[in-house]
Amino acid sequence: MRRAIISSDDFGLSVEVNEAIEIAHREGVLSTASLMMAGPAVEDAIERAKRLPTLKVGLHLVVIEGPCVLPAARIPLLVSPEGQFPSDQLTLGINYFFRPDVRRQLAAEIEAQFAAFTRTGLTLDHANAHKHMHLHPTVGRMMIDIGKCYGLRAVRVPLEPPEPLMAAGTYVDTLGDAALRRWTGLLRHQARSAGLVTNDWCFGIAWTGHMTADRVAALAAHLPDGVSEIYFHPATKKNALLQKLMPTYDHEGELAALCSPGFRAGLEDSHTQLIRWNNVV
Repeated sequence: MRRAIISSDDFGLSVEVNEAIEIAHREGVLSTASLMMAGPAVEDAIERAKRLPTLKVGLHLVVIEGPCVLPAARIPLLVSPEGQFPSDQLTLGINYFFRPDVRRQLAAEIEAQFAAFTRTGLTLDHANAHKHMHLHPTVGRMMIDIGKCYGLRAVRVPLEPPEPLMAAGTYVDTLGDAALRRWTGLLRHQARSAGLVTNDWCFGIAWTGHMTADRVAALAAHLPDGVSEIYFHPATKKNALLQKLMPTYDHEGELAALCSPGFRAGLEDSHTQLIRWNNVV
């Protein structure tokens, strides 16, 4: 049985992203969004979410390349004086794993992000992390353990099988891709050991920023059995911030894909049931 959760990351990053998520939910197949609690447009995102009771919203945890929730002075080992996490994934990964002083500040910031989500009054639907940093064993464990205290019950596992991508379009599997797929097993074990639910498969990694209408329509015909999360990065237009952070992404093309009749038809033709995280057991 094929089931799919259609989601968007970066809710709250900009008004243009928020607009696209609302359009894709009202007019397309988007059911779910992941909220950045310190995003520049987070208040606008919260207002939209409250107007859209059928849009499920979870936490998009930011512990790399983005703003923090706590005052920068409280977590100086994590962020710049301006309150920004760095982009150096390797250095962050080493510090998060080996430095107890950094881990203490990391735990405080993760709890602050869950607490900030709770204060919105929205129901916590799921959690994942910006740039999939919850694949880091320290971040994943903290997100799960702290999240459970705030009602977390579902976590994204970014396991993208190569066969559907090969069948749907041009894709070359690499040793790095294979290594990433094996590494996701640790996160799945962490989540399930804690009693949380996960997706079986995840699409949006290899084609990130380029989940175009033609690609996702073809992908829909080749989805594997089980629960697939298909995630997007839509926006109504590319503002200066999106240009700086994601210069190569086709945000408008991804919005068009979410509203594409071809994508919807492909899902229907493949007998894929559209679900939400609360349908996963």
